[in-house]
Amino acid sequence: MSDSKLTVKKMLIIASLIFGMLFGAGNLIFPVHLGQLAGNKWLAASGGFITSGVLLPLLALLAISVTRSDGIYELARPIGIKYASIFLICVHATMGPFCATPRTATVPYEIGFAQHFSASANKIGLIIFTAIFFIVVYALSATEAKITDLIGKILNPIFLVMLFVIFALAFIKPMGNAQSSIATAAYSNGAFANGFLQGYNTMDCLAALIFGITIITSIKELGITKQKDISLATIKSGFWGIFAIAILYLCLVWMGATSLHQFKLAANGGTTLGQISYYYMGIAGNALLATLTTITCLTTAMGLAVSFAQDFNQRFPKLSYKTWLALNCGLSFLVANMGLDTIITWSKPILMLLYPLAITLILVAIASPLFKSSPIVYRITTIFTIVPAVFDMMNATPEAIHQMSFVQHMVSFAQQYFPFFNLGLGWLSFACIGFVLGIIIYHIRK
Repeated sequence: MSDSKLTVKKMLIIASLIFGMLFGAGNLIFPVHLGQLAGNKWLAASGGFITSGVLLPLLALLAISVTRSDGIYELARPIGIKYASIFLICVHATMGPFCATPRTATVPYEIGFAQHFSASANKIGLIIFTAIFFIVVYALSATEAKITDLIGKILNPIFLVMLFVIFALAFIKPMGNAQSSIATAAYSNGAFANGFLQGYNTMDCLAALIFGITIITSIKELGITKQKDISLATIKSGFWGIFAIAILYLCLVWMGATSLHQFKLAANGGTTLGQISYYYMGIAGNALLATLTTITCLTTAMGLAVSFAQDFNQRFPKLSYKTWLALNCGLSFLVANMGLDTIITWSKPILMLLYPLAITLILVAIASPLFKSSPIVYRITTIFTIVPAVFDMMNATPEAIHQMSFVQHMVSFAQQYFPFFNLGLGWLSFACIGFVLGIIIYHIRK
């Protein structure tokens, strides 16, 4: 195709692709749970959640456009080739078979099926469901060229229609007034900061980085081949795709806050979604929600699986694309059967380490034209970020690890000397210092 113009039709196709890749398992359950936690502080909490769950992914796409990178490895390469490889592997392992991809299968099962079976039956049920789920993911992702049509043109419209039905019922007949719902203690005074940290759980910032190669490939398949046009298409389409996610977040958080008038605070948003759907539509509501979550999680799983296989095939070409794809799906199946609660518990400390590194990488990359992409700025900022991020990670570990003496000593030290540590943002001030110091050294050398 010789046409290199970004038409409205092409922009909508790519925007729909980005939406479908990013909006998955966590995007449904975490905003609703946030609404229950925040209560009458739901709007402030939404602001924090949207900052980390919407603004950061958009900035990630902007960083890819500014640096003309084709993925996370190219973006991190100024820090060093070894660091870029390690960071790529860590992010893909988190987004792939060890956290995010298994979650795409466990969430629809927990919401749509688990409540109808006994604990013993659920073990077998989860095995059967996840096996079928990942077989379908592999089959649909084996041919890379199909992903744009499948996600952008078919699955997304079905998902949006289903979601609109639930929203319409919730707005026509609210379960209660969100402003009169009681906020939990943590959200009474720190709603924005806690909402920001809850946005980590969506993993969309990391997802936007690793989806870069898939998005760029899809844009080229639409006939847009010039680098400048590819960058423009990425940022324009990304804005509309992610803006749609922001609107859905607001609706989901509000719905979670209103649900407190009918239901108690649940352990996770999946339980609350099941209760809401049953409240409005009974068994039919549960069936609708099960279908909805399966479709949206399937689109996200496809995006994650394709990006994982593409990136690893590019970096380690001895194994074919389909081999990496099969490996990802197989490992994801095994981890998924550990259960949703276990996956969420162990993913939190990992995200507390990776997210600060991803955020600083994105912001430094966007600012890179100011210092001609000098590696010294990248490296010093990263060094100043990674040390306090390790302390944040240890503070977020499960209780069994958190109670160990050396972890307690680390936490006590950080609470005393790291600004914003109690908010989960101990890395923030250090990253700013590192960036300023890197700029100073760059100008001195220049």
